Amino acid sequence: MNDFQEIADRVEIEALRGEFTDAAMMRDRARLAALFTPDGALRMPDIPVELIGREEIRTGGERLQSQWDYFVQNSHPGTIRIDGDTATGRTYMQELARLLDGRSGLNFAVYHDTYRRTPDGWRFAERVYEVRYIDTTPLAGSAPTPDARAHGSGKAGDGGRTSGAGRTSDAGRASDAGAADGSAAETSETADDFAAPASAERLDRTIAALRANGFTAELLDDAAAARARVKDLIPEGASVFTGASETLRLSDIAQDIETDDRYQAVRPQVLTMDRTTESDRIRLLTATPDVLVASVSAVTETGSLVIASGSGSQLPASAGGAARTIWVVGAQKVVPNLSTALRRVQEHALPLETVRAQAIYGRPSAVNRLLVLNAEPQPGRGTVLLLREAVGF
Repeated sequence: MNDFQEIADRVEIEALRGEFTDAAMMRDRARLAALFTPDGALRMPDIPVELIGREEIRTGGERLQSQWDYFVQNSHPGTIRIDGDTATGRTYMQELARLLDGRSGLNFAVYHDTYRRTPDGWRFAERVYEVRYIDTTPLAGSAPTPDARAHGSGKAGDGGRTSGAGRTSDAGRASDAGAADGSAAETSETADDFAAPASAERLDRTIAALRANGFTAELLDDAAAARARVKDLIPEGASVFTGASETLRLSDIAQDIETDDRYQAVRPQVLTMDRTTESDRIRLLTATPDVLVASVSAVTETGSLVIASGSGSQLPASAGGAARTIWVVGAQKVVPNLSTALRRVQEHALPLETVRAQAIYGRPSAVNRLLVLNAEPQPGRGTVLLLREAVGF
């Protein structure tokens, strides 16, 4: 083989490695799989994952990418040694990612490669991924939506918030002003229509803000999708408290949990207990379940959750008592800011809840307790399933 041929081979192999990173970043798993020989292998013993053949590489990659909130991969050229129609080499990787369940990390790794010349050019015969360093410290950044990039922040108008711990009244006013400035034309027509689903742009803005505030946030099409997703999120054998919620009732999520013997459903158990003699036990069961599944009264485009209650029985679990929380939220509950959220509670949710409470308990409801969650400091604990359709109050 002459020198010109070796140079050409090296250029083509470098292009192959670059194409791999581009396909990964663009989430084009069909293109990524085509970079391997038909019997090619992608091995990741530290994970562990072993995918053999193009179809396994494609489907395995699609399963992986479906778990990403975001993923960034940088590759750096290493050695290439050519031996006729085969070659070996190494590629150095730096990657960071956050999953939809809130876990995140940064790692440095090496791909140990074997390449093969084919009629279609050089292809990977094998890539073996060796992790050299990993850091699972929660990542503070987020994948910005186009709207968030336009505003220069993933927090969508949250100019007054300096930490996830909370906000002062001045910060709240700054946040309200920022949200109004960012979407004045859009919200002026819908601010008082608390039953109307939010637009796609507002939903995207809300998801970005929730993620920036530490919540795991997923945008789903409808209640049926949320029903399936909740089943995926709850581990078998977990104690699960379902908060009183029209959203959970109408979507059949409450019924699924309370009738499925895979879970320890708290609400049916509590309903059989004596509230006078077993009040302490009831309080512990509802305040510290493994999983709370509930809804909220409002969610702001600045990434806060607002929960109103008459008795306060489900607020401890939401505030931190539950090991994990899942809030299912209809698109009509999205509001620009905290002040609008409080109006939604008083002007929309309370009258509807009063009708329900009057029919069931014979007395009106009241906003005796109000919980505002501005951030989730424990990664992976709080999941918001935001729907594109209106469900519940």
